[in-house]
Amino acid sequence: MKEKTYDVVAMGELLVDFAQCGQSAQGNSLFEACPGGAPCNVLSMLSRLGKKTAFIGKVGDDMFGRLLRGTITDLGIQDRGLITDGRYSTTLAFVQNDASGDRSFTFARKPGADMMLTAEELDCGLIRDAKIFHFGTLSMTHPGVRAATKRAVAVARDAGALISFDPNLRPPLWDSLEDAREQMAWGCGQCDILKISEEEAVFLTGAASPQEAADLLRRDYPGIRLLLITWGRGGSEAFYKDFHVMMATYLQVKTVDTTGAGDTFCGCCLGVVLDSGLEDLDGLALGEMLDMANAGASLVTTKKGAIRSMPTRGEIEALRKKGR
Repeated sequence: MKEKTYDVVAMGELLVDFAQCGQSAQGNSLFEACPGGAPCNVLSMLSRLGKKTAFIGKVGDDMFGRLLRGTITDLGIQDRGLITDGRYSTTLAFVQNDASGDRSFTFARKPGADMMLTAEELDCGLIRDAKIFHFGTLSMTHPGVRAATKRAVAVARDAGALISFDPNLRPPLWDSLEDAREQMAWGCGQCDILKISEEEAVFLTGAASPQEAADLLRRDYPGIRLLLITWGRGGSEAFYKDFHVMMATYLQVKTVDTTGAGDTFCGCCLGVVLDSGLEDLDGLALGEMLDMANAGASLVTTKKGAIRSMPTRGEIEALRKKGR
């Protein structure tokens, strides 16, 4: 088989997160324009780990679209699959944080350029050249981009790529939560690797508890080879074959903004899969994976934004050596 050029190709939203950063002299809220979007957050973490990555999506022909393209190319993420479309504006998200760093979102996306990508615009050659194809549900909120996502997944599967899926549920972007649940279920049915938060797992399965949700995910989606569930400050867990491993996170860091924590975790886990494969993981390897990913996720919360805030491998290892 031809050697693949890219470790991970991701598809989805690329947007600007406006993060609160204090007040002006007049008492008005100030916001910092932080490049973001879950799939590219994952790629940014992978690039920090030395992996070769590429992105597929759409931005507007505006100052924010140019900012985003420049950002990902600066980080070494291949941008040939990123389309600039002058008919639509780049999607914007306004992020508010409470005292613990947890977020609420307001979106300017009616429509946003990211949701206007079509199946005909896909760079299928890029997808076929990936070892792992990663996607989420924000590229499934509307019919056109949903069709593009489903075609991309089919192309990746036919080309022998591993499929990675993170639902990354954002309820305000869906016309109905039932539609969101349906598309999340479709993604779970396609993927080899599922990264999901405990809240999303309960939402999708209708389970009475996260533990029951994990059991239902494994029962209803037997194609998932590696199931990763994040618990925020509660740590994370992994299910692989007969192994179930849980790992606490690192709480001594000063949390500023939790944006991108789950994406950092996902990127670290995909990096381990690329290094070790997905065939013969054991409890020790899963524990190492979760510990590294938890450390990375903790570190990204100490800065505003996500794409430009990913930790280096050295920073992750330094936190791990310091311990919890």
